[in-house]
Amino acid sequence: MTRPTVMLYVQNLLGIGHLRRAAAVARALASAGANVAFVSGGMPVPHLPLGGARMVQLPPIRTEDGNFKVLIDETDTPIDDAFRDARRDRLLALFEELRPAALITELFPFGRRQMRFELIPLLERARSAAWRPVVLSSMRDILVTKPRRDRNQEIVDTLNTYYDAALIHADPALIRLDRTFPMAAEIRVEQHYTGYVVNADDIAVPVADPAATGEILVSAGGGAVGDRFMPAVAGMIADLPMAGRRWHLVTGHHMPASAVDAIAAAVPAGAVVERSVPNLPALMAGAALSVSQAGYNTLLELLAARTRAVVVPYEGGVETEQRLRADLLAAAGALEVVPEDALTAETLGAAMERARSRSRDAVPAVDLDGARKTAAYVMARLRPA
Repeated sequence: MTRPTVMLYVQNLLGIGHLRRAAAVARALASAGANVAFVSGGMPVPHLPLGGARMVQLPPIRTEDGNFKVLIDETDTPIDDAFRDARRDRLLALFEELRPAALITELFPFGRRQMRFELIPLLERARSAAWRPVVLSSMRDILVTKPRRDRNQEIVDTLNTYYDAALIHADPALIRLDRTFPMAAEIRVEQHYTGYVVNADDIAVPVADPAATGEILVSAGGGAVGDRFMPAVAGMIADLPMAGRRWHLVTGHHMPASAVDAIAAAVPAGAVVERSVPNLPALMAGAALSVSQAGYNTLLELLAARTRAVVVPYEGGVETEQRLRADLLAAAGALEVVPEDALTAETLGAAMERARSRSRDAVPAVDLDGARKTAAYVMARLRPA
């Protein structure tokens, strides 16, 4: 029997959270029997596990800063219409080559409005294709709320015109779409909650509790927005609880070199500083305590690993989702939160003491089976050939 093809489009612009979550979905789809083309439009990231999915790299672009106003290519040059036209044509040609049974766009149309130049033509092509693929939006639990009604209406209209369903990678018992998207009731296509997608497929919780001997892990996801948080924590280590333990700082591949240098200069002797590691969730599982930012993947991996954790949500630019997610999980008893603008040795130290006193088994009941459930839903929706 021929394996159905799924075309999964993802565009990471600043961090790598969207890319890693989409990779987990791609792996699950491949395991469920799909031939997955993982179409990435962002800067390449090392150690990205795709399992049986195939990477298709578009000419990469990223945002110049956290305001998401200017898109630049791999030479840091702002993209122009010629660049946009070439990427659009490459994407449309790929669609015709693959003839996918399903097309999934990660985040769009709830976000990535900057990519309408290629995604609207792609959706138009999918709608007119003789084989009519199933078209799905794949989105995280929390949106950056848009204040303009016309922009929210545009999202609704795009969903209702081109899509068959919106896959929401969240546990509705914790948060629902209407909490951060005010026009959710106007969406006519199905809103399907998959549960949270954990990026690591096989997080092994150690039999022995690492509280007594484990290291202190400090991380910032991909590192693109950790250049204030991590140097600050590095400079506080001598004044923090468990200062005598081994401290392991993983900056993330996109951490600016100047910040990495500042971190290396600030940490005490014996601390380990690395840009990236092949299996960060494994380090989480073996850590006595984690201190990190609060991106989607990081928090779900901490929950799956049952790691005692303190998080310092990124709140720069227009970003609000890290703080809201962290506060929801803190209220559920999963972790401790220190606001970014209140980060001091005293506030972090107090939060670390609270976290280390928590039982490793005091984990809230949150649905973490989103990758497998997403794959099952997609495979069930495919139309007969």
